[in-house]
Amino acid sequence: MPAPLHGCRGFRTLPVPRRHLLTAGGAGLLGLTLPRVLSAAPSALPVRARRVIFLFQWGGPSHLDTFDMKPDAPREIRGPLAPIPSVVPGLPVCEHFPEMAKRMDRVTLIRSMTHTMKNHNSAGYYALTGHAPPSDDQRLRDSLDLWPAYGSVVDALLPRRDEMPTFVSYPHTLADGSVTPGQHASFLGKRHDPFFFNDDPAAPVFRLPQLSLPADLALSRMERRRELQRLIDRDAGLLERSAEVAGFDAAYDKAITMLTSPRVKAAFDLEEEPEQLRDRYGRTTYGQGCLLARRLVEAGVTFVTVTFAKSIGGKRVNDGGWDTHGFDNTRMYEIVDKYQHPIADRTLAALLDDLEERGMLDDTLVLWMGEFGRTPKINDQASRDHWPQCYTALLAGGGVKRGYVHGASDAQGMFPARHPVRPEDLAATLYMLMGIDPAAEIHDLAGRPLAIAGRPVTEVIA
Repeated sequence: MPAPLHGCRGFRTLPVPRRHLLTAGGAGLLGLTLPRVLSAAPSALPVRARRVIFLFQWGGPSHLDTFDMKPDAPREIRGPLAPIPSVVPGLPVCEHFPEMAKRMDRVTLIRSMTHTMKNHNSAGYYALTGHAPPSDDQRLRDSLDLWPAYGSVVDALLPRRDEMPTFVSYPHTLADGSVTPGQHASFLGKRHDPFFFNDDPAAPVFRLPQLSLPADLALSRMERRRELQRLIDRDAGLLERSAEVAGFDAAYDKAITMLTSPRVKAAFDLEEEPEQLRDRYGRTTYGQGCLLARRLVEAGVTFVTVTFAKSIGGKRVNDGGWDTHGFDNTRMYEIVDKYQHPIADRTLAALLDDLEERGMLDDTLVLWMGEFGRTPKINDQASRDHWPQCYTALLAGGGVKRGYVHGASDAQGMFPARHPVRPEDLAATLYMLMGIDPAAEIHDLAGRPLAIAGRPVTEVIA
């Protein structure tokens, strides 16, 4: 293992004079506020995953009803859904995943994911960052004391040097009571926030206003205002005295570069895709979002997060996430076969096919998982509740083994029986595949050095 990386530092925020808050056109493109500088020495690790697509399944899909079925368990454990064989002998999947059954020879399953956070906000934060929250609380709120998203860490350690953003996230801001932490750069500073939008990729006309100048603002005028800001900064001497203001300056330039880049605009143009391919992904927000993710990584974006749904689910029937406790008439097994399962099966299969056909799967890591699984025992509402003690993550491409299962749950899918994997360890695996040393350190606002991840699961690496 190479020596840990050092020298990564985040600086405290300084007050910003009002004159620095000049805005023009798309200046809000990156959510600009003062950045905290972070640097790192190059890693000697091989780069297997040059890009990552993180498909976050908000609400927590049931591992027992997707990729870790228990057909020999009692009915109250195995549930009403039947397993079907896949192309990998001895690796059955749920009957609602017929397309993925044909493609299980391309994926790695980690069936021994485990933690103890039972609330969506706490577990969601853990899944989005790879770091345990300070408490298991639905009211856990966003804070600069909490960890940045995966993509923000990647942007800090492996930033792109051209007009393409390093990290893009869409189309939902996740919340359960309060906004779920772990969706942005936190103490790393706004410079490393994702390029985020909540426009619907499945809309008849999908255009991002963030990538267009207002009709009454010419580019030349915006550039003049930018030069005015430079003069003010120079005369005040702030750029020489404050790395943070210099970081803000760089982020502002990045915003303008993206705003005026034909390459960036082309990457977001879904209308360039054949109608037949768009149909393969499915004309849903999530389906078209996954197709857009493929376009973005193909254009050079390093890390893309696509969220399955805005809400956890709950009583919803035709939208929402995987939170299928069973309420009123929304019994779990009357919902998932009509909504969550067919969308997830169709879209994931289409994405893997598309990446494979373009020769991109080998160096593109796809990560599919939620914040936890569901209870092995079916409840009185004929549904399943939250269960973080054991669940499944699916990985494909990007240097992981094909047709491989790591770890195992016990006979009832209740606890890991072999090789438990924490979110910290999955994070370390992700970073290692990207060529980032999992022992690399960043510094929080108090200047404390923090390792970015746990111990990588090297067994899943091809």
